[in-house]
Amino acid sequence: MKSTNLSPYFNALLLVTVFLLGIWVQSSGFVEQFIYYWDEILYLSGHHIKLTLISGSIAILVGVPVGIILSRPSYRKSADVVMQIFNIGTTVPTLAVLALSMSFLGIGDKPAVFALAFASVLPILRNTYTGLLSVPAHLKEAATGIGLTPMQQLMKVELPNAMYVIMAGIRTAFAINIGTVPLAFQIGGTGLGELIFAGIDLYDTPMMLAGAIPTAVLALIMDVILGFVTFLIVSKGVNPNRN
Repeated sequence: MKSTNLSPYFNALLLVTVFLLGIWVQSSGFVEQFIYYWDEILYLSGHHIKLTLISGSIAILVGVPVGIILSRPSYRKSADVVMQIFNIGTTVPTLAVLALSMSFLGIGDKPAVFALAFASVLPILRNTYTGLLSVPAHLKEAATGIGLTPMQQLMKVELPNAMYVIMAGIRTAFAINIGTVPLAFQIGGTGLGELIFAGIDLYDTPMMLAGAIPTAVLALIMDVILGFVTFLIVSKGVNPNRN
């Protein structure tokens, strides 16, 4: 039986849908209302990115070294216990983590950074640990055979081969971070959550979308950037996207 290619029909339907959506957006005045908040969007996006980068960097500085330590043979027995401790950041609701950090650090960006870093460290730690354990044993044996020290073996053999998995954890952590930063508004953190929650309270849809849409766009941009960084720093033999 001859199959029918439906792709052109789906593409045409998508174009018509986008065209009709554009007409509705223009006629409803949404574009003008969205532009009205442009200055606030730019200002709050800067703070949103700042919170994301600071908390994400802290998560990397904690997650990667701890993952490396846990992957060493003498510490592997402690891995499950340590993982469960950091798993609290993802198991406990984010608002509860924010509230707890506010109790100790007060109101503002400082408790928000702490809570965001704690909530996003687990994917980095777990992927670092898993990536290092998944390095083929024959590569480690070859490194030992040519006289590399444990530190040289880690830097020249294990980390390069585990880097793709580690970067996947970092991308996941930053995606969580960008989507969670708006909640920091609840404890005084600056970000696009100010527009989102103010719009919800005032039942102002354009204000709410003026915060939600840039948040989604920032998440996509960050993922593209980290994907490009992964493409550059992960060697061709390990990165499936370069084969």
